[in-house]
Amino acid sequence: MTMPQPGMYARPLGDLLKEWRLRRRLTQVDLACITEIPTKRLAAMENGRDVPTQDMLLRIAERLRVPLREQNTMLLAAGMAPIFQALDSQQPGADGARQAINTVLATQEPNPACAIDRRWYVVAANRAFSAMIAGADPILTKPPINFVRLTLHPAGIALRIANLGQWRAYLESRLRRRIELRGDDFLSDLLEEIADYPTPPTRDDDPSVDGVYAGFAVPLRVETYAGTMSFLSTTTVFGTAVDILLSELTIESFLAADEGTKNILLRQAEPAN
Repeated sequence: MTMPQPGMYARPLGDLLKEWRLRRRLTQVDLACITEIPTKRLAAMENGRDVPTQDMLLRIAERLRVPLREQNTMLLAAGMAPIFQALDSQQPGADGARQAINTVLATQEPNPACAIDRRWYVVAANRAFSAMIAGADPILTKPPINFVRLTLHPAGIALRIANLGQWRAYLESRLRRRIELRGDDFLSDLLEEIADYPTPPTRDDDPSVDGVYAGFAVPLRVETYAGTMSFLSTTTVFGTAVDILLSELTIESFLAADEGTKNILLRQAEPAN
């Protein structure tokens, strides 16, 4: 992978530091307390009168929970070389990452599972996931598949989701959270896009209006040719990843919530005679 050279990034480091500090709703005093860097020096960095060392910059970025991709941007703005790599899928070094992702997805069988990137594109999925989304318009299931569009667009599986209001509220809340954390214009546009999708009617058994979800897992009920399948959706991240792409991936797993769903999944997993 070809990385930009130091000095190529046009935006001043001070502007980036201030933007991320404000994004985390911290004052300079707050940041000084959690980084153990004097307030005056932090102010000088934001004003462009001081340049931190690499270790100091990375410490600030870690405390501000700056994603690895944006940490590279900060390093470039400071005239330093980026240190975090993003493995290309064609690189030999990516084999281990691909194997790790596929192993996690395979262990979820017969439950559906997929891996999505920072912009909600599906980068890998197991066989059960393909069965769950069967019937969606080929336009939405042709790579690159966007998970948000696939499940919320009427041409996807939205019309087959029994608790669509709740599911939509859940995805919207996660989109807003990612926008807040990353400031990604693509995600902002995606949020505006789904706002134009037909709004599902709110039902008495749909608690989405008050944002109450089932703790760590979110219910999803999908009508399929084999019957209604009820899932609990969970999210897993590669918490110790130092590669940019792995750090941005999440594993979306859909666990059977009742015996009927479990039986359907087991039948679908059986090899064809």
